[in-house]
Amino acid sequence: MNGITEQLNALKDTLNDGVLTIAPAGIHPTLVSILPQHWQEWLLPLMGGPFVLIFLLEWFYQSRRGQAEQFSAKRALTNFSLGGTYITFELIIQALIVLPICLWLYQFRLFTIDVTWLSALPIFIAVEFCYYWFHRASHRISWFWSAHIVHHTDDRMNLSTAMRQSLLYSVTGWWLFFTPLMLLGVHPVWVFFFYALDLIYQFFIHTETVGKLPKWVEYVFDTPSNHRAHHGTNAAYVDKNYGGVLIIFDRLFGTYVEEDPLNNPVRFGAYGEKSNDNLFGLIFSFFGRMWHKALSAQGLKQKLKAFIHPPSEIK
Repeated sequence: MNGITEQLNALKDTLNDGVLTIAPAGIHPTLVSILPQHWQEWLLPLMGGPFVLIFLLEWFYQSRRGQAEQFSAKRALTNFSLGGTYITFELIIQALIVLPICLWLYQFRLFTIDVTWLSALPIFIAVEFCYYWFHRASHRISWFWSAHIVHHTDDRMNLSTAMRQSLLYSVTGWWLFFTPLMLLGVHPVWVFFFYALDLIYQFFIHTETVGKLPKWVEYVFDTPSNHRAHHGTNAAYVDKNYGGVLIIFDRLFGTYVEEDPLNNPVRFGAYGEKSNDNLFGLIFSFFGRMWHKALSAQGLKQKLKAFIHPPSEIK
């Protein structure tokens, strides 16, 4: 594995040098402090181009099948713009704030758990477990929903929906849910790497192009069918199917629901919210309403409730 790591580090250096080459010399000191210092951090940004291409192929394929109404250039531009601002902001905040905090916490680890061919799968499952609770909290606690809501405000479902993300994720603290793994002994950079793999997989399940897969696949994995149900505003689908790659934790903790396209077709969107293409409003509308409720509430207890109560209580 050491040989592969050396090659990937060389690729990281090449990418960093390429960015510095095309960037104005005046911003080089700032860029140096932001550019990835570990090859694992380049994984998600490098997927931007392939994601656009795969989405265009989906659009072409669905249009040929008479399903062009699922797509629009304006909505696609909105979604990829949100994805671009999310990834850019994540790189900056992770480099300047999140990773230093996580590396500081890593000093107090109980063990040192190296990533090997044997340990990679158990670590990924542990990351998926943390992701389940982060995702569940993002639906049940207003503070975390204020970032996650952006992803659910698309009333259509295609691959561009996966890119509909908020730059507020690092502000609200998604990474807090993964710190137990760092304290156990997994290096923060590897935790972020496996989290990126989780997100990359999820890009491919935001689609109506794929129907239901074989039963064993639907039972174990978060599939397009399972994830369509997650995006539903129908009462039966709300706050269900939180898994990223796996659906087994939903089955274990009672949050699983099966998509029923015949009797209960999914209505996509965020419950109580209108779908639109206003970038600023999408990112900050709920966040602002939450803070307004907190600041206008009487007493510290009521103010805190505005942040930790379910999102349905924020009007």
